[in-house]
Amino acid sequence: MADRALEIDHVSKRYGDIVALDAVTFDVRPGELFGFVGSNGAGKTTAMRIALGVLAADAGEVRFAGQPITHETRTQIGYMPEERGLYPKMKVLDQLVYLAQLHGLSTNEAHRSAEHWIARLGLAERRGDEVQKLSLGNQQRVQLAAALVHDPAVLVLDEPFSGLDPLAVDVMSDVLREKAAGGVPVVFSSHQLDLVERLCDRVGIIRNGQMVAVGGVAELTAGADTRLTVAAPEAPSGWAASVPGVRVLNENGGRTELELQPGADDQVVLSAALATGPVTEFRRHRSSLTELFRSAVSDDRTGEGTVQ
Repeated sequence: MADRALEIDHVSKRYGDIVALDAVTFDVRPGELFGFVGSNGAGKTTAMRIALGVLAADAGEVRFAGQPITHETRTQIGYMPEERGLYPKMKVLDQLVYLAQLHGLSTNEAHRSAEHWIARLGLAERRGDEVQKLSLGNQQRVQLAAALVHDPAVLVLDEPFSGLDPLAVDVMSDVLREKAAGGVPVVFSSHQLDLVERLCDRVGIIRNGQMVAVGGVAELTAGADTRLTVAAPEAPSGWAASVPGVRVLNENGGRTELELQPGADDQVVLSAALATGPVTEFRRHRSSLTELFRSAVSDDRTGEGTVQ
């Protein structure tokens, strides 16, 4: 099982003068939930399409279980595109059975698997409905079922939580956790960074076609700037401005919000605050994935010259 990882190895892609991907490298390990995040046009969808084999890379290689992606390998991938990839006039059950058969399941196996995922994803009452008559959230559930119906060995999901209500988010989160717990590498993109932070073992941040950070959230945020809240009722205005390694973010009525630069000592800040009188609150805030993301893409130039 240890070698059944999905590896993206120095993958590059250009469209004329536009660099979509520039030597992008990361791996998704067996049993791991990997969050792939970036601004619109950063290259997430392009990378996922190359991983699936829908697009060809100009350079680099995609491997699964140590071998280059082939047609046979692609049949083992469960892919969920961001745009709707379903037949709108087909009924839910018929569609899932058809897609399972395309992946090599027998008619009986396809029916059993389709019924399983219809029930698991809360679609039992919609199994005979045409996809086009479903709400967007239920269409998203069918799309996930389509990615799962052939029992894939790896999952590649592009914005799977888009358009879902909180209950559906919980259902989908549980399903992805279950698949990862079974040893399946799972990579998904999302703009819901709080969800990525809660679900994922590791995260990759892409900017302008380049990977700028890969690792666990705690690992990635450990070296980020730390925020402090200090309540010193008797402190004069501007008391923290001269403390080394500190940037004052907000000061209001004896309560000061500070940003502590990497390597700066919070005890120096505390000593400076105590020198002004009593300190009634002194609290550190761990950097969130959202804050890390904003920092990582702060000079991202979206718009002309970018692709998804």
